[in-house]
Amino acid sequence: MKTVLITGCSSGYGLAAACRFHAEGWRVIATMRSPRPDILPASDRIRLLPLDVTRPESIAAAVEAAGPLDVLVNNSGIGLFGAFEATPMATVRDVFETNTFGTMAVTQAVLPGFRARRSGVVVNVTSSVVLAPMPLVAAYTASKTAIEGFTASLAHELRAFGLRVKLVQPGYCPDTAFARNSGPRLEGLVPVAYADFAQSVLAAFTRPAARTTEADVAEAVWHAATDERPQLHYPAGPDAMDLARAN
Repeated sequence: MKTVLITGCSSGYGLAAACRFHAEGWRVIATMRSPRPDILPASDRIRLLPLDVTRPESIAAAVEAAGPLDVLVNNSGIGLFGAFEATPMATVRDVFETNTFGTMAVTQAVLPGFRARRSGVVVNVTSSVVLAPMPLVAAYTASKTAIEGFTASLAHELRAFGLRVKLVQPGYCPDTAFARNSGPRLEGLVPVAYADFAQSVLAAFTRPAARTTEADVAEAVWHAATDERPQLHYPAGPDAMDLARAN
């Protein structure tokens, strides 16, 4: 029985991916900052662990408790929408701590075990913002684009050990907790001078030509984790696939 550890399972893509792997007969280590056993299927193949990807001691404890892994899915992330001009650098650093450094730190903690067994897959979840520039998400885009470069380089670095590294790029999914998880970070990030422009951007978000679902992303994560080909990028959802083809 194979084992996957997934970060950020409290909602959205992480929760959907945990259920997808479980349905395929895998042992799932579902992690979240504040564990909620009620949202996951009752099963002896699901283990819930606390994990804050911004805290080294939390990462070390979770990886040790999880035991040997076959796949790591770095899904934890926080959103940010607003004018970069009005975004405090402390907020930018906060986004990078989770989206970028958290992904790197969890990966680094898991790699020794993968390398020793010469087997393992890392799947990093980014966003379709890396496929086409979008306004009012500059800091968020930067945090995800950094992971794109990190993942591409790491894939080369680890190939000699028989390890695979993959990227899943979800499209726009209005059902996720992107804004809610952003919390107070969004306050004051759309000054009056940007108000009309921000309204037009938000209006466009409400009528996209195509939308991604959580199931789309869970399927792409599953495909990336089990695909033995050297493919790096896995756009998830019809809108992300359209953007990928356009590029």
